[in-house]
Amino acid sequence: MSSSSQPPVVIPEGYKLHTENTSHILLPNTKEAFLNPVQEFNRDLSVAAIRTWSEELNEAKEKKWKQAQERKAKRSEDVGEDVSRKRPKLEGSTEPAIGDGQADEPSGSGGGSTDIVTGDAKASAEYRSHKFVLLEALSATGLRSIRYAKEIPLIKHVIANDISSSATAAMKRNVELNGLADGVADARTEDINPAARKSKLGKVRINEGDARALMYHHSQERNRVDVVDLDPYGTAAPFIDAAVQCINDGGLLCVTCTDLSVLATNNYPEKCYSNYGGVPVKAEYCHEVALRLVLNTISSSAARYGRYIQPLLSLSIDFYVRLFVKVQTGPFEVKKTASKTSIYYVCSGCQSFYGQSLGRVVEKVNDRNGNVNPLFKTHPGPPVSEKCPECASPLHANAVAGPMWAGPIHDPRFVGKVLEHLEDNQDKYGTATRMKGMLTVAQEELDTPFYFTPSRIAGFFHSTCPSLDDVASALLNAGHNISRSHAAAGSLKTTATRADLHDVFRSWVQSHPVKMEKIAENAPARVLLAKEPRAKADFTRHPQTVTPSSKVKLVRYQQNPTPNWGPGTKAESGTKRKRQSEVES
Repeated sequence: MSSSSQPPVVIPEGYKLHTENTSHILLPNTKEAFLNPVQEFNRDLSVAAIRTWSEELNEAKEKKWKQAQERKAKRSEDVGEDVSRKRPKLEGSTEPAIGDGQADEPSGSGGGSTDIVTGDAKASAEYRSHKFVLLEALSATGLRSIRYAKEIPLIKHVIANDISSSATAAMKRNVELNGLADGVADARTEDINPAARKSKLGKVRINEGDARALMYHHSQERNRVDVVDLDPYGTAAPFIDAAVQCINDGGLLCVTCTDLSVLATNNYPEKCYSNYGGVPVKAEYCHEVALRLVLNTISSSAARYGRYIQPLLSLSIDFYVRLFVKVQTGPFEVKKTASKTSIYYVCSGCQSFYGQSLGRVVEKVNDRNGNVNPLFKTHPGPPVSEKCPECASPLHANAVAGPMWAGPIHDPRFVGKVLEHLEDNQDKYGTATRMKGMLTVAQEELDTPFYFTPSRIAGFFHSTCPSLDDVASALLNAGHNISRSHAAAGSLKTTATRADLHDVFRSWVQSHPVKMEKIAENAPARVLLAKEPRAKADFTRHPQTVTPSSKVKLVRYQQNPTPNWGPGTKAESGTKRKRQSEVES
């Protein structure tokens, strides 16, 4: 039953109707299933990103298909020419020789000729768009799965799973409400029973069970899925190992983690390490650290199975992180994982950071043939002495963060594609304005670790704060690159070192003196101020201080959507003790 032919929605007693974009769900007045309306941005972003990924995958498969067709046509032509040379034309016969530009008679026509399919016949074949399968491991109300099924054209079907019986009951109700239930069945039936493939199953196929067991069931290459969406209440860590195994080569892993109290502070370092295999840091760039800790968890999990990751889009949003990561297979790329993993020494006095990569790739040129052979080595360390080079804080006062992902966190080309899609479909997303703002900043973001805010650096110097444009101009005039960071308002990323950045503020202090009597004798600020800048900063306004995204009025950062907004309260039900997740976020 199509959505267009659905009768008017009848709202049963004890329920209320919630509508989001093209989809409708019935929410009980009790807390047996949970929906956070604030997460509409997350769902909108996910639809756009997955749709863009699916279109790129389809284009790649179509290109390969055309190349294969051309090779087949070429082989057919070569065979035809070969047959023509070997079969002499009978004297006085009017039968054309194969390969002289005319088609043969079809096989079985009585002509006795060999059936050769010509290039023209092959070219007439039509490419069938690649349809993909998506698995949402923790579906709750089913709203996200329903939206995927209705809004992503290339989707074959969605497997919507939850361990809670009340959640799956809600999903069935909502799937039927949206006209997507042509036969709700166990999502594993199609793989276990071949006869089930012939039955007409719905576009959203509901499964009640443990998410990890379901994903491990799909880990064999013959029945892997193309996209896995992990959107739990809290951490996604328990599900990542199963997820990276059940995704097809080149598939997409979408991950949400809402436990920023663990990832973005040092309140629970032991919990962060047990969940993500790394230690966080309390610094102004802690939200980017959170992204890199989760990426490292995915990367290390994938590497165990000969797979590697390519982050397409990694965002710190409101009270959670959302990542879109392509998972691929390649032993050589897996060997590079250590060189893309670092720990960071972070000074507690001035928050300067010093990266220590766990590995390095050394290229050795063969003298005989000139071939370049990569060698994988450990990395020497540590990167700092006993004291912070900038403010002389002792090493024991520094924090060690990581290991974490040190590679790119976005693919600007992919982000640009998502923006193009959004530009053409703004009316299809309720949060399109904010999507455009955040994606634009992410696309421009420099591929360097960690951002800073001028106000925080000025605080370390106990000085007045220069404007964002002043700091940006000084860095640009010195030959460094800058960008905004999506993770914090008023932030900048730069290719300059921390020492270069501090020189900018030392130059600023020369014309905006600091009252030294208000600074304690043993304060790190005195060490920072005692150094002379190696070069005087030029604060003349640079034309590139206004980034392309700054020229357009964009909503780049969160604006409180509702009073007391946040991750919400976990759902309650009779199956609460066995529930993995009741969140539809």
